[in-house]
Amino acid sequence: MKETTEEWVAKAESDYDLARLAMEARDTPIVEGVCFHSQQCVEKYLKAFLQERGVRFAPAHPLDPLLKLCLTVDEEFETLRSDLEGLDLYAVRIRYPGMSATDEMAKDGLASATGVRLFVRGKLGLAEQDSD
Repeated sequence: MKETTEEWVAKAESDYDLARLAMEARDTPIVEGVCFHSQQCVEKYLKAFLQERGVRFAPAHPLDPLLKLCLTVDEEFETLRSDLEGLDLYAVRIRYPGMSATDEMAKDGLASATGVRLFVRGKLGLAEQDSD
């Protein structure tokens, strides 16, 4: 695996760990943290896949353009579309006044990140490790 791909994976894993910690924090989840880091995990895993395949991508946060690039290499990425649709709200909007995350959004976001993480790790030939 390319060194830069490994860096993307490490950063994605860090975001995944932070999302899980925020979900388990205190008596109630830190929902904005779960949502944000779930989106970031997915974004970085998609970028890791593209990096490994030598596909250039813009330094931006929206997931749909990244998915479209992944689809040019591997049509199986279409199975991730529903997981990615809700996550884009969490990159920026959720972090500012005017929109608040809910427990349900946090659960859905982390579930989406978990699924995408396992899928992309498989595509990269990485073990399906759990981050316990």
